[in-house]
Amino acid sequence: MRVPFITLVLGAIVLLICGCGASEQWTQADKEKLRALSLMSLPPLRPDPTNQYADDERAARLGHELFFDTRFSSNGQVACGTCHLPEQEFQDGKPLAHGVGTTTRRTMTIVGTAYSPWLFWDGRKDSQWSQALGPMESPVEHGGNRTQYAHLIEQHYRAEYEALFGRMPDLSQFPANAGPVPDAQTRNAWYAMTPQQRDTVNRIYANMGKAIAAYERKIMPGVSRFDKYVEAILKDDAATAQTLLTPDEIAGLRLFIGKANCTNCHNGALFTNNDFHNTGVPAVSTLPEDKGRAVGAAQVIQDEFNCLGRYSDAKPEQCAELRYIKVDAHEMERQFKPPSLRGVAERAPYMHAGQFQNLQEVLNHYNTAPQAPAGHSELKPLNLSATEMAQIIAFLKTLSAPLATAPEWLEHPALSTTP
Repeated sequence: MRVPFITLVLGAIVLLICGCGASEQWTQADKEKLRALSLMSLPPLRPDPTNQYADDERAARLGHELFFDTRFSSNGQVACGTCHLPEQEFQDGKPLAHGVGTTTRRTMTIVGTAYSPWLFWDGRKDSQWSQALGPMESPVEHGGNRTQYAHLIEQHYRAEYEALFGRMPDLSQFPANAGPVPDAQTRNAWYAMTPQQRDTVNRIYANMGKAIAAYERKIMPGVSRFDKYVEAILKDDAATAQTLLTPDEIAGLRLFIGKANCTNCHNGALFTNNDFHNTGVPAVSTLPEDKGRAVGAAQVIQDEFNCLGRYSDAKPEQCAELRYIKVDAHEMERQFKPPSLRGVAERAPYMHAGQFQNLQEVLNHYNTAPQAPAGHSELKPLNLSATEMAQIIAFLKTLSAPLATAPEWLEHPALSTTP
């Protein structure tokens, strides 16, 4: 049956008035994809079986202080907050992280990492608390050692520590500096200690990490324009949706979930599948060869602070990710973890060593899909036009939002002055 001309005209007028034009027309399948990307689909944060203090407010307060305390470094100038800056999405905006020296990788944001089963670009840690310990001993990050940190806890945080973890052991006979670090003198001092002494220090060290993790669990992404748009679309509120995203941003979203294949890696409410991928990112000629997950998978299995280790609070059956980890050095070569894209517009440069200066360079790379420097790249050329790439970038900017974290947790606390 032919529709009367006047009906078509009136329908067009209604579409214009209510704002429900073609840009707001999403299929039911599309709506499910949008819902899956929205924060409304982010499940409640589950307890961390490896850390019985993960949701203890006292632990978070202690972790907050430790996170910003520069005394926990070899030069008294580096803290976790040196590279993970609250005002910069808990990263530092540098191609390579810089502590007491310069590392070989970019600082990853910690926002939302409580949901991640693997930490770091290569997944060499399997909990937030064990992740917090790695940089502490790195000679180019904090540059310190385990007995140094245990003495600092005893001197400056004894009351807070004992309120959580029980009586602080007597450390008077322990070396000032000892730990399994590259420095020969410090390392020799560590292995000159008895196994019981080393275990005592390791427990203090692990508890430091667990307190820091309790703080980091509070660092979460906030609701963005994209999330508000999805909410309006799912409510069939086209008038509101029209005010939230521009036509170009909507076009970029359609490309993101469709032609550009972005959700192959960047899916879920945090825009990351928390897996590992080789996307042919170029190597940096001035840096050592980086095999990514191929090395990280082996490291996490051997890590004394992993889910199955003696300092974990988990039962073996709660460590499925680690128990069933697959290690294939050839397949995993140069695979890296895709970071969350929430707040991505504020986190240049990009990739694991800051290889790309801006989002345009990132899109150019994915569009052309150059051969990987090693291993097998998953990319295939997208053949996007310049306009389409600009639209995707416009969409990515809609993922920016203030953190959903109480302001007091984003401030540097006054250092403890306990004698």
